[in-house]
Amino acid sequence: MSKITFSTKEIKTLQKNPNVQRVSERAITYTDAFKNRFMDEYLAGKLPRKIFTENGFDVDVIGMKRIEQSAYRWKKAYEKDGLLGLTDTRKTSSGRPLKRELTPSEIIERQEARINLLEGQVELLKKLEVTERRLLNASENLDPSKVYQLIYEIIEQNQYKRMTKYFCDLLEVSRSGYYSYLKASTYREVRERLDLEAKEIILKAFNRRGYKKGSRSIKMILENEYNIVFSRKKIQRIMRKYGIVCPHRRPNPYKKIAKATKEHQVVPNKLNREFKQGVPGKVLLTDITYLPYSGNCMAYLSTVKDASSNEILAYHVSDRITLDIATKTIHKLVNNKKITLHEDAYIHSDQGSHYTSPQYQKLLKEYGLGQSMSRKGNCWDNAPQESFFGHLKDEVNYQSCKTLKELKSKINHYMVYYNNYRYQWNLKKMTPIQYRNHLLIA
Repeated sequence: MSKITFSTKEIKTLQKNPNVQRVSERAITYTDAFKNRFMDEYLAGKLPRKIFTENGFDVDVIGMKRIEQSAYRWKKAYEKDGLLGLTDTRKTSSGRPLKRELTPSEIIERQEARINLLEGQVELLKKLEVTERRLLNASENLDPSKVYQLIYEIIEQNQYKRMTKYFCDLLEVSRSGYYSYLKASTYREVRERLDLEAKEIILKAFNRRGYKKGSRSIKMILENEYNIVFSRKKIQRIMRKYGIVCPHRRPNPYKKIAKATKEHQVVPNKLNREFKQGVPGKVLLTDITYLPYSGNCMAYLSTVKDASSNEILAYHVSDRITLDIATKTIHKLVNNKKITLHEDAYIHSDQGSHYTSPQYQKLLKEYGLGQSMSRKGNCWDNAPQESFFGHLKDEVNYQSCKTLKELKSKINHYMVYYNNYRYQWNLKKMTPIQYRNHLLIA
């Protein structure tokens, strides 16, 4: 009991408070309704001092120690017997055990009170259990900031004001980190706004000229065409955050062929994977790929690529995979007035039937072109050409074409884009034509 005594004036003031049942110089008896209301608000997160103040009590008059003692006593009684423990029985009981038998109505009343108490406790436990399961399931594989946001939403939605430590321990995160997260809300809003601005800029480069790109291409386009410098890590972070996905080639298990060691007996491998020789028009790579379109139609693309500059020097699209597709590509290469071939230029290919054909080999000799072939079953010996076909199939929606004419139009458009506007990381962030000119000047 508190040592503070009340004056006659203070006693009269306290007696006017509807939450006081009776008061003397040394003690206050509170109403059962106030004790029940106190426990409801206390469990919702309010402090005892605030509850007493809001219900008309002057803390300086009754004393903080009396408030703390009352809160402790009522909390213990509530944990033991629920709302029944808060009932004042001093008037109806002498403190001795009741010797007479309870009447049926008293038994029913007590049982109903006990049932209501247990039902309320069960509902609270069910609600808390659902919340726990939701938190544990939702927090799997999340970084701490996402977990903090989850805890904040749960506490605000369900009014779990005094359960911050419990939820932080449940999800194994730092409570101090949670409060730091709340204090940094203004900083996060500013960063989110800056990220949204960066996202719009990155999307412009991502969709530039109608072809989706990766972080390297985006960085080069921003620097060359918009004079904007973003680090590659920032571009990758923004792309991950907002789900901007660059198309990726899926590996084909049927094309994973073991390296062969036996050299071809007809045409030797002059290249030996020395692709970057720094001389435009000397090492020329060629191959043919399939382009299915319009459901059940098939077209074929033959190209000649400059290994030093990655420029596509000639190409031919056909709906037939006869020898003509290879020979016409060579005719287009020689007749292309925009390029100058090196005096020691040679064509490198795989050991396909088109390139081992006597007619094809005769054509190369007529044009003064040498010939080289990859080792048998070894696609890595012509890797840059295979890589080009992979990028083309990622970036061109050729399968939606309805006619061969429409397909050729899309291929023509992409070839112009690839040579003139597609910046490449390993070409010192230049386009193939820019890099070719750079090599010629050097």
